[in-house]
Amino acid sequence: MLDHCTPWPAERAERYRRDGYWRGESLVRLLADAARTHGPKTALVGAGRRISYAELEQEVRRLAAGFRDHGIGDRDRVVVQLPNTPDFVRVCFALFTIGARPVFSLPAHRDVEIRHLCELSGAVGYVSPGLLRGFDHAALARRIRSEVPTLKHLFVCGDDPSASDGDPVVPLSEVDGDPDAAPFPVLDPSDVAFFLLSGGTTALPKLIPRTHDDYTYQVRAAGSAASLTERDVYLATLPVAFNFTWGCPGIVGTLRAGGTVVFAEDPTPETCFPLIERERVTLTSVVPSVVQLWLEGAEWLTDDLSSLRTLQIGSAKLHRTVAEQIEPAFGCRLQQVFGMAEGLCTFTRDGDPAETVLTTQGRPISPADEIRIVGEDGAEVPAGEVGELLARGPYTLQGYYRAPEHNARAFTEDGFYRSGDLARLTDDGNLVIEGRIKDVIIRGGDKVSAAEVEGHLQALDGVARAAVVAVPDDFLGERTCACLVRADGAEEMLLPELKRAMQARGLAEYKLPDRLVYLDELPLTGLGKTDKKALAALVRGERPPETGAFVPSRDRTA
Repeated sequence: MLDHCTPWPAERAERYRRDGYWRGESLVRLLADAARTHGPKTALVGAGRRISYAELEQEVRRLAAGFRDHGIGDRDRVVVQLPNTPDFVRVCFALFTIGARPVFSLPAHRDVEIRHLCELSGAVGYVSPGLLRGFDHAALARRIRSEVPTLKHLFVCGDDPSASDGDPVVPLSEVDGDPDAAPFPVLDPSDVAFFLLSGGTTALPKLIPRTHDDYTYQVRAAGSAASLTERDVYLATLPVAFNFTWGCPGIVGTLRAGGTVVFAEDPTPETCFPLIERERVTLTSVVPSVVQLWLEGAEWLTDDLSSLRTLQIGSAKLHRTVAEQIEPAFGCRLQQVFGMAEGLCTFTRDGDPAETVLTTQGRPISPADEIRIVGEDGAEVPAGEVGELLARGPYTLQGYYRAPEHNARAFTEDGFYRSGDLARLTDDGNLVIEGRIKDVIIRGGDKVSAAEVEGHLQALDGVARAAVVAVPDDFLGERTCACLVRADGAEEMLLPELKRAMQARGLAEYKLPDRLVYLDELPLTGLGKTDKKALAALVRGERPPETGAFVPSRDRTA
């Protein structure tokens, strides 16, 4: 096991192997087996290319040899920040092949997040886009390399406007080698394959080590729960670095089954509906805010969506009024999903009663998943009562990477992960997510840490105090409201000015406040902490609970 990673206890690891959950299968072998079985069939569609299974395996091996020739080796960490194209798959599987560990990153990440991921992982390499949607990621890569001593190798996929003569940044198109020049390392399936990102419940994301054993099992179990077969065509609409898109069953599960993966550049109906018609897509996964866009689009777009068999929806609460519209609008079944990058996934299933599909997040995908719902005292609550969701199982992590202090709080003594989610179990064993303990805003499926945004707000000139709360939104579920107290003598900003200041600090777009309110003071609890409940009520125009006081505020969102 890679240093600073927590292994499964020997007894449970042996049980998972004995019971057939872990089969000693690496992700590299998963692709090789698929290529051997489905060689001429189309595996990936995107960026103007159609790539067969045989072509994909050959390209992965040549790319792996090329990375090796450029100095990337076994156990190295490499940050991968690429958009929804086949290159993400090619790069990750090439890194798996040489024993390197990809560290997934989102295209929306900027200096703050990329610097953090490189420093935390000790990354020696970084694979980034060039110019993407007007942002120069290659210039960002050069800045980060000058700040992080371990970072030596930069690879750019696409246009590089900041390239110059003698620049050691390597175009991904030039990374190519002879896979037969030297043998690739023999992989240990119990070791770490790659790192997913936590949802950001602290200032910056933590790293989640996923092993070959646990992830190949996850995609196998998720594929079974989604009734996935080689006839399926999966549309990757959400960012490929999301666990939902990558492996629930997602891209990797589709490749294992011998299906076809189609990449969408963005999740809008104008982009996705023509792809569904042209490629005869059968399965895709979206968040509630995206499905609301799709429901609106279905009223005026004329694309043929009749191939769509299953629409998975997860990552944020799906309101029943929206859930009831899915089948009439798209003629497909709804599959509600609860999942976390840390592991546990629950799905509704074919054959479930309509009420179960409309109102719950289903059952765990594995018979070996263990769930507890506990109260504040740590004792399990009766069925139907709300408590914190705890989980352990053959694909749920045992510890975050290089985070011993956090791990001591995040796990019970017997290895259950404390999710921070408030949940209950129905009488028939289905999970219902009711909310969360952690101070996180779920904005259209993206998790925004209030503490992180508050730290950046507090650092701005003219801000004396800052707090961030969620405000309800019919489209995104929640939006972010920044509540500021200005420093003496400072002018109040308007929201566009505040956003520019936050962007200058390198904050990702989805973390920028959607609303800005100024107050003369922040409401406090009896312990002198910011009273978030009172503050949330205030910005909603309600009388704050308990205190009854009303703090004057000035909305500066315009």
